[in-house]
Amino acid sequence: MDDELGARLKVYEGRAATLTGTGRDPVNLPMIRHWCEAMGDTNPAYTGPGAIAPPTMLQAWTMGGLAGHEGRAAAHDEMFALLDAAGCTSIVATDCEQEYLRPLRPGDEVTFDTVIESVSARKTTKLGTGYFITTRTDVRVGPELVGTHRFRVLKYAPARPAQQPPPRPRPVVNRDNAGFWEGVARHRLLIQRCTACAALRLPWLPGCNACGGPDWDTVEASGEGTVYSYVVMHHPPFPAFDPPYAVALIELAEGVRIISNVVGVPYDKVRIDMPVRLEFRSYDDELVLPVFRVREEVAV
Repeated sequence: MDDELGARLKVYEGRAATLTGTGRDPVNLPMIRHWCEAMGDTNPAYTGPGAIAPPTMLQAWTMGGLAGHEGRAAAHDEMFALLDAAGCTSIVATDCEQEYLRPLRPGDEVTFDTVIESVSARKTTKLGTGYFITTRTDVRVGPELVGTHRFRVLKYAPARPAQQPPPRPRPVVNRDNAGFWEGVARHRLLIQRCTACAALRLPWLPGCNACGGPDWDTVEASGEGTVYSYVVMHHPPFPAFDPPYAVALIELAEGVRIISNVVGVPYDKVRIDMPVRLEFRSYDDELVLPVFRVREEVAV
């Protein structure tokens, strides 16, 4: 079948999406600290005199916020308008690739240019039919290229919902986290504990992110926690989920955090610092997941 829209989109390959964008803030220690706290990254290279920014923050310094960047080129908006007009009104990020040429340091002022690198042929996925669009952002400090960020999205027309809702997606179980999911199946929330430095970690990792030790045992979570942060998912809708719903980052009493759903309260009543308690919910004969119920004594 001829793909007239795909041919029109191909014209935009190589055209600029952002010209001479400027980072809203210089690289700075407060943003580095917030990033490391959110990621649970305790690497000493990111603190104190001579600190560098975590390499994976590369995109953070180029974000324009809700106002966007003044340098955005017309080609970006034109291409997305074509897709919207063709019914490809939904969008989802699929992956990114980053290349680091030198560390960013506090005080560096970032500039960047973004180009529409490629547009795929028309693709049909479980979400719907559309096009994968890859942009490449070259990040500079002065004239020096310090990193490259490739970001890929799927702009698509949503598939019609199935007559019967599909089963809830299964978690990815591998050799590093199998013990966690075995515990969940027995209604136990297990936290890894490094046998060298006693640091707790969740999600499970093959080695300690505090001291690097490879050996560990587990402790069982008490189940008490609070809502550390949350988002409300409205769009795009995914099969087996019924938006809107709250996805929360729960801080357990033990000090580690886990992403889960908050139940027992409407999505628009979830609040930061809301006390919650662990429970296990069966979604079918095979799938059990940990969720967090608002404590009965909390007024909503």
